[in-house]
Amino acid sequence: MARTSHDVDLFMAAKPRLEAIAYRLLGSASEAEDAVQETFLRWQDADSDLVRVPEAWLAKVLTNLCLNQLTSARARRETYVGAWLPEPLIAGDPMLGPADSAEQREAVSYAVLVLLERLSPNERAVYVLREAFDYSHREIAEILDVSEAASQQILHRAKKHVAQGRARAEVDEAAARRVVEEFLVAATSGRTEPLVRLLTADAVAIGDGGGKVPARAKAFEGALAVATFLRGLFKPGPAKRALLGGSAGIYATTANGDPAVVAVVDGQVVGVMCLELTAEGITAVRSQVNPDKLERVTRRWAAADHGEPLFSAF
Repeated sequence: MARTSHDVDLFMAAKPRLEAIAYRLLGSASEAEDAVQETFLRWQDADSDLVRVPEAWLAKVLTNLCLNQLTSARARRETYVGAWLPEPLIAGDPMLGPADSAEQREAVSYAVLVLLERLSPNERAVYVLREAFDYSHREIAEILDVSEAASQQILHRAKKHVAQGRARAEVDEAAARRVVEEFLVAATSGRTEPLVRLLTADAVAIGDGGGKVPARAKAFEGALAVATFLRGLFKPGPAKRALLGGSAGIYATTANGDPAVVAVVDGQVVGVMCLELTAEGITAVRSQVNPDKLERVTRRWAAADHGEPLFSAF
């Protein structure tokens, strides 16, 4: 049935929250946009007389669309070329959603998005809705068609899977920039020792090229192996410039609330390197270089002034 302008306004008011939920559930901005668009189409076809609480109806429809997407995504990722990593979002992107509490910031961190891949679709949904968006177990039960007790049990399991041996270090933008600058000085020094000092002993490095850009599918493990890899990665050379189509401007920013290095060539973001920081040092370096997963970052990057790059590389 045809929707009124009031119905459209209701949806548009809910859209930012729906996009943020979908992104955290799927780990993909493009798939989140598609899920929200499909939710809108179903909203247009729904009988408004049967919808008592529009916000709850929209959340339920969106979440179940994402659950279906997660189930099919698991099969697709079995044939994905190389390592699969989530799509990073840089500071200021509204799709990151609320960041008022430590739990909300943690739930959208890049490290947690990676860990959420271990969860079943239902575990992921309960974790995201409860930890990131503060839905009550009663509300989650209605969304997922489970009991409140089941919702609580699912959350307990999910939190056990996500729990880490050490706490992530929270940093503001200024602190994140200092972390990135120190990291880049070490990475471009031509020596491994400065990098090893910044890394934890069990640090890892991995990249997602999606079969379109060369990336290491198997993680480098251990501070020395990661430092050696990074030293070579940041060493300039004609082959790298040819691959990128020119020299890359290197910027410091945050992605998903964590320190990040962004490489830009002619206005196109060609890589986002997310640094997972703990009190002991940098424990993971995850690089997203699949161009399909950098489209939103590039659009957001072009719409803001980031000043001059820290330096040009490669």
